[in-house]
Amino acid sequence: MAAASAGRVGLQQRVLPTYRAAFFEMLGNACPGGLSVFAGQPRPSEAIETTETLPGVDLVRAGNLHLLRGAAYLCLQRGLLAWLDRRSPQVLIMEANPRYLSSPAAVRWMHARGRPVIGWGLGAPPAGGLTGGLRIMFRRRFVAQFDAMITYSEQGAEEYIGLGSPPGRTFIAANAVAARPGPQLERASPTGRPGRILFVGRLQARKRVDLLLEAAAKLEPRPELMIVGDGPERQRLQALAANVFPPAQFAGAQFGEALQSHFAWADLFVLPGTGGLAVQQAMASGLPVVVARGDGTQRDLVSGDNGWLITPDDLRALTASLREAFSDPERLVAMGRRSHQLAAERFNIESMTAVFLRAIESVAGG
Repeated sequence: MAAASAGRVGLQQRVLPTYRAAFFEMLGNACPGGLSVFAGQPRPSEAIETTETLPGVDLVRAGNLHLLRGAAYLCLQRGLLAWLDRRSPQVLIMEANPRYLSSPAAVRWMHARGRPVIGWGLGAPPAGGLTGGLRIMFRRRFVAQFDAMITYSEQGAEEYIGLGSPPGRTFIAANAVAARPGPQLERASPTGRPGRILFVGRLQARKRVDLLLEAAAKLEPRPELMIVGDGPERQRLQALAANVFPPAQFAGAQFGEALQSHFAWADLFVLPGTGGLAVQQAMASGLPVVVARGDGTQRDLVSGDNGWLITPDDLRALTASLREAFSDPERLVAMGRRSHQLAAERFNIESMTAVFLRAIESVAGG
């Protein structure tokens, strides 16, 4: 599994989250010319756990300058062109985000030397309203600067192709943070005891953990609920839990074996808002899942035989799916086995790495 015709590969990221380390290390080991990663630090309020080392990978720190907030947020990555001058990658992979002000100059630097640039992004949702036409035109120009596109989902690929990305150079790399799992350990059915619900993720408003607390409070018998993660919403959610669902436990951010012990404890993983990375981890651990539709990645991960895909921001749908899940404990265990099978076959960092290598090969020859 190697990108034989490519030299050094460069990869730009705004930040380098801890959960990406294993993937970047695997990709670096598969690139004969080596991998250089350029990434900076998040804003303190983001509560993103970052990694400082990548064994086998050349990690260069960016000087991130964060401008404005919310929908107006922009980021200037100081040192990007200097990194390109020093490392001189033959192929560059960049986050396909128009909010990163330094990226156009990096694309021009590569193209001036006849070297390709691959965009990596979620997709481009339809644009409507009075400014819809202008936004679509801008997105077409933005996508056109890349020589290939990598996205997480079929929906994202369809959106990029609709904006002009060639189908033969538009790749789907299912979002993953866990390696291909080994044989699944048989899980005990929750028959005769309270069901155990697990949430893992950053505690942000968009994750809708508040809905999960309200839904858990409506169940009889009451389930056990473990919320793993940290973030700007933690204090508010703990106050809400004290009033709505006092049995809820908040474990804070967890990693490695500590995190895996929570996956082993649970009967059901629930992501009531946007996201998707922890869903793949839960599936690799053999858990059935309840996930709200979000950016398209969830649609590919969740099917009727391994979990429930529900409408976002819908307390009734979330509550109904939890009731259905615990109404048939044996079926719940079987759905967990199917999750494990899907993670082993399709949703893992080995498969993700293989897609990135195919994208690199597709442009490395010119």
